[in-house]
Amino acid sequence: MFRQFNQLFDPTVLLHNPIVWFALAFQLWMLIDAVRREEWIWAASIFFFSIFSAILYFFQVYRSGSGFRMRGFELPGAQARRRIRELQTRIYHLDKARDHLDLADIYFSQGRLSKAESSYRASLERDPNDPDAVAHLGQCLLRAGRPAEAEPLLTRVVSHDPRHDYGHTLMALAETQMALEKPDLALQTWAKVLVHNSYARAKVQYAELLSKSGHKDQARSELNEVISDDLHAPKFQRSRDRVWIRRAKLLLVSL
Repeated sequence: MFRQFNQLFDPTVLLHNPIVWFALAFQLWMLIDAVRREEWIWAASIFFFSIFSAILYFFQVYRSGSGFRMRGFELPGAQARRRIRELQTRIYHLDKARDHLDLADIYFSQGRLSKAESSYRASLERDPNDPDAVAHLGQCLLRAGRPAEAEPLLTRVVSHDPRHDYGHTLMALAETQMALEKPDLALQTWAKVLVHNSYARAKVQYAELLSKSGHKDQARSELNEVISDDLHAPKFQRSRDRVWIRRAKLLLVSL
């Protein structure tokens, strides 16, 4: 029995096994494809971790990039990767402003702010008056720690459409004003946001400013409303607002 078991791992036996040769050829094929696509992490995984990484690469990257679609099998990042490649191809052939904007939005959602900024600016070079591109570039600059550059862009958009992006552009402007230490302007902007929206993100930051300006009763009212609304919110919204609910509860204790 032990002899048969040892034979399974005997290099001489393995080299005469057609399945081994097939596996090696498949691994080499996936390695070359990963290098060609500049998927360096995948290439290293395939090289060092053998056939299992090659199989994962085949389903997650190779098939998705070759026009195949898997039903019920989607690994994290595959959809965004496909969309990025699709947009890059469209930009190469058509060079449309909207494609640059869509690509920038994906980079922004991934936290790749430098790439997002470049793509937003490319979009604006082709369509300087697109409010989405202007506003999203402003938000990108704000998240990159450059509020002074973000403020004129966000102001430009909300001056024409205060409810742009369902109030998210106005919220970004309020956060920009807070970052620039303009609390009075920020209070006015948050109040405008809350006329048409009840975002926890807006209410909590508005309450924080109210508290700092001495309006503690009004701040408590806003925070209690946020916590009450959260109890009846759908699961996806509660997950999204978790950080704001935590901040609301902490601030409420300190008031």
